[in-house]
Amino acid sequence: MKCVVCGSEDFVSNNVIWDELAEEWGIDHLERSYIDRQQGTQCSDCGCNIRSQALARSIMRHWSWSAKFADFVVASKDKKVLELNECAQLSSYLKRMPGRILAEYPEVDMHSLPYADETFDLVVHSDTLEHVDNPVKALSECRRVLKPGGLLAYTVPIIVGRLTRDRTGLPKSYHGAPSSNASDFLVITEYGADAWKHVIEAGFDEVSLSTFDYPAGIAISASRSSDQSSGNFWLGKLLSRGKKS
Repeated sequence: MKCVVCGSEDFVSNNVIWDELAEEWGIDHLERSYIDRQQGTQCSDCGCNIRSQALARSIMRHWSWSAKFADFVVASKDKKVLELNECAQLSSYLKRMPGRILAEYPEVDMHSLPYADETFDLVVHSDTLEHVDNPVKALSECRRVLKPGGLLAYTVPIIVGRLTRDRTGLPKSYHGAPSSNASDFLVITEYGADAWKHVIEAGFDEVSLSTFDYPAGIAISASRSSDQSSGNFWLGKLLSRGKKS
């Protein structure tokens, strides 16, 4: 296994999923093992974990970049980037791009981004969407602020053997440290094999999956076309019904 961010071949692993979370999530031993890899296996040189690797790969793929992500950020100084909350260890590379803006909750609400239409070449977030009340609305905002041809790239924890479920009505479950029950760690959506649905419902018409150490690392990316009407039918129906998608 080779780090797509810095090129190192040295990785270290730690178990990060605690028993109570595994029980709330309803995951079996195999599912727990690959979520542990997703979060706890990281490059010993740059620190980027498996989800960061998949996220970096999805970004480089869009711009047909075959070298390291560390080199990509140097060569992409002209790109305007919106990073929504820090993208784990990948954030230390994204901040090297002069056009990068870091927007963090609660100062910035993903449901109503304070930026003009068609501002950014890249919008990126990592393991944030599962905590958002209305992910379709949040993703539609990401689309709105993207330039035509721009890329949205993100990760969410995905259990590949089942479908997405809304945790409304279920006991509260939190990500983050086991002792932290902060509101921004509350899980709203548990993503499954149909995780791609929300981004299509938000108006994107080109959606891709990028993997690294599958099924541990899966990133979703979506490109915005110049067709302003794409997806408006689905988005309008979902938002008009007030559905928490």
